[in-house]
Amino acid sequence: MPTRRQPAREHNGARSRVVHSWLRPETLESLAELNEQCLELLCDQARAEHAPAAQPLLTELSDLWKTFDAAARRRAATCPYLIVDAGFADARRWSWARGQEVHDGPGALAPAFFTVPRAPHVTRLVFTYAWHLARSPGPAARLLLGMSARCAELIAGCSLRHIAELAERYPEWLQPRWPSRVMVWRELLIASIAEDEEALERARLRGVQLLAAELRVRQSG
Repeated sequence: MPTRRQPAREHNGARSRVVHSWLRPETLESLAELNEQCLELLCDQARAEHAPAAQPLLTELSDLWKTFDAAARRRAATCPYLIVDAGFADARRWSWARGQEVHDGPGALAPAFFTVPRAPHVTRLVFTYAWHLARSPGPAARLLLGMSARCAELIAGCSLRHIAELAERYPEWLQPRWPSRVMVWRELLIASIAEDEEALERARLRGVQLLAAELRVRQSG
């Protein structure tokens, strides 16, 4: 007899297939490559001896970060969304960056999360990737980055040189996605380390659902 949980699993699996069906294979391959570099950056930051401030995402999961090797990172990198953010839904930030609100700063920002030597390189990659998706047709920027339509317009209007300059000037914009949701990250790390594909798929879907919920809130606001 079917259990009550089967329809939910089928529904979640269908959602995952919908996300993938919207995107070209090369887009997802590039995303996985970038996610892998972002995860390596997180590992570096977790091992740093002199972090600027205690970050629960790093301190509470320190044992997991220590065992999060290259193979586990490759598995986790297949999440169908970028695992870091740079305020891609913050239109005020990007309006200010474009010089459209010259009298206002970008608002209160979190302190820099990443301070290790690899951070500037990864920040440039993330900004450039976001710029590329913002200029691409289709929903890739919204699905993979949680980027609002207004932010996509603002970022797409930047030149490549301007995007590179913003990455250099404002490295503190780069933050892990959902840094306060330690349990979400714990689920992803454990499943990736254990090579548990079923648990890893649940972790991926949880992220897709969180990103979709955030988009709905912004659209209704």
